[in-house]
Amino acid sequence: MDIAFSKAVDRLEAVLTAETGALASGAPIDLGEIAARKNQSLLEFSRLSRRMPPREKDDEPAFGDRLKRLAGLLEENRRTLELHVTASHQVSEMISRSLADADSDGTYSAQLGRPAAAR
Repeated sequence: MDIAFSKAVDRLEAVLTAETGALASGAPIDLGEIAARKNQSLLEFSRLSRRMPPREKDDEPAFGDRLKRLAGLLEENRRTLELHVTASHQVSEMISRSLADADSDGTYSAQLGRPAAAR
């Protein structure tokens, strides 16, 4: 396996593991730094892929194993990020509703104009 590629995979695995672990544990994390490191990895992989020779499936089993492991880490990271984004949206919706309810004096509520018995 190409040494530069192996080191690039090592760096990306470290970034993914750190981000996924911090998000899963609730530890503080600098998302800007993580995004920059992921972008750097993308650039690095793009450059490396241009100079890598085509490979046969059975040429280097370690290469395939490494890519499978990386794919698993990427999927785990994606799922963790998806959970956090969904939770953030839900929290922001609850806050927005609470603020709207607190600001409302009921003048324009859905109850306006309904018979007293329906209230």
